[in-house]
Amino acid sequence: MCGRFSLTANEAELNLRFELEGGTAPYVPRYNGAPTQLLAVITNENPHKLSFCRWGLIPPWAKDISIGNKMINARAETITEKASFRSPLFSKRCLVPADGFYEWQQNDGKQPYQIFVKDNPIFSMAGLWEKWKSPEGTVIESFNIITTEANSFMMPIHNRMPVILKQEDEKIWLFSKDSVEILSMLKPYSSDGMDAFPVSKLVNSPRNDGSEVWERQAK
Repeated sequence: MCGRFSLTANEAELNLRFELEGGTAPYVPRYNGAPTQLLAVITNENPHKLSFCRWGLIPPWAKDISIGNKMINARAETITEKASFRSPLFSKRCLVPADGFYEWQQNDGKQPYQIFVKDNPIFSMAGLWEKWKSPEGTVIESFNIITTEANSFMMPIHNRMPVILKQEDEKIWLFSKDSVEILSMLKPYSSDGMDAFPVSKLVNSPRNDGSEVWERQAK
């Protein structure tokens, strides 16, 4: 799964990287983005703005917002089999900008690692988004991150990883109408293009959202 990620670039860097015109709300860098938080995404409905959506996909038919807590990820291997994901896969896709994501190696004490793309300081993960209307009439936009099997680089750390898109494929992911093309993108990123380092266990708590979570630890 992918349960934490960071996006610490400034807004000007994001606007340049993704050809944006700003955001729909004030942008705040995040060192430790966590489920249920409002985080920055780029949707196919609003591709020139940063949208701020709740992490944890809430299907339109949901009776309660809490269902999103169980839908922070969508597995690429079964995504077309799940009613909650099948529709947005072909109509509501998004980019989840990041400069790293976290995973916990299952050794003594579960050591957290920050994983990143070596030659692309700001990359994007493939995501889905939805709109949900609460019984009180409030509209909430939410998203999740699609995961796939780990590549050879990730395997010693964890057996899953987010689907990381090549920069040249980002607009295709947002706008393609070709189901074969869309599904072909749901694969592990190249092992050669990734790196990681162990970080402080401060990242274990979403209350810690400063640069201190990036403190490198001895392996």
